[in-house]
Amino acid sequence: MTPITAQPNIRRAEGRRRQTAPSAVVAYPGPAGSHTAAAAAALFPSANLHPLPTFRAVAEAVVSCEAAYGVLPIESSLAGAVAETHDLLYELDLSIVGETVQPIRHCLAAVEPIAVDDVRVVRSHPTAFDQCRRVLDGISLIPAATTADAARIVAQRGDATEAALVSPAAAALYGLVVLADDIGDHPAFTRFVTVATHTRIDVTNARIALSFVTDHRPGALHVAITPIAEAGLDLQRLVSRPLPETPFQYRFDAVVAGDPLDPKVRDALRAVRSVTRELHVLGVYEAHDDEEAA
Repeated sequence: MTPITAQPNIRRAEGRRRQTAPSAVVAYPGPAGSHTAAAAAALFPSANLHPLPTFRAVAEAVVSCEAAYGVLPIESSLAGAVAETHDLLYELDLSIVGETVQPIRHCLAAVEPIAVDDVRVVRSHPTAFDQCRRVLDGISLIPAATTADAARIVAQRGDATEAALVSPAAAALYGLVVLADDIGDHPAFTRFVTVATHTRIDVTNARIALSFVTDHRPGALHVAITPIAEAGLDLQRLVSRPLPETPFQYRFDAVVAGDPLDPKVRDALRAVRSVTRELHVLGVYEAHDDEEAA
């Protein structure tokens, strides 16, 4: 990772490594039955899908070219940004090259058909907990690497008072009994991104993912995003993430609608670069039609 300096700094997308990996290998945080597995199948219906234990394992497999692509969740319609994916994109030499939005359906599943009130512990990914708070109120929660991992652990432990908050597919895969289905607080959707070591420019309905660091002074964020507004570009998402090396200071991850080859867009990004401490391009990709999920 390039150190933060007092001068503007940009990690140019076109300068990223273009090493190739077996084109059919697509990694995702597994095991099979997770929501990310379903997203990977939607993005790459004919690929060799390869489950890995963690988000970081997926990212590192792509960086090392053990996989051509990785698929990771980046945003929940209910819980917001998936912090780990944002941080991996900032830390490693990765670029977003695609996205899909998938409906998320959670069920509570256990090894035996008990009443929900008798469940003592629920295992799942923290994002799933955030999407089902009403049903889980008062129950002990234990995080797992993925929702499918939670199903596997509950099945292996065989404790009738433990349940997993998982997809119906994961419950069926691990032989669990569904105690309650479709238990989200509201209809939920998750945005998944495809990550690679190259950056696309052959995109018609383009989104540009950015990460920038401002000076720690009043109005710095306003100054940083003003060029985007003045260019008439749509700033679609803005997420703040802490900088571990500098406590209580932050970077900002953003998504801007626009063609990276459009002079207006390039001028706007140059202007952002001139008023920030560093600017990274984290990807260019075809936008998913969010209206389909509405």
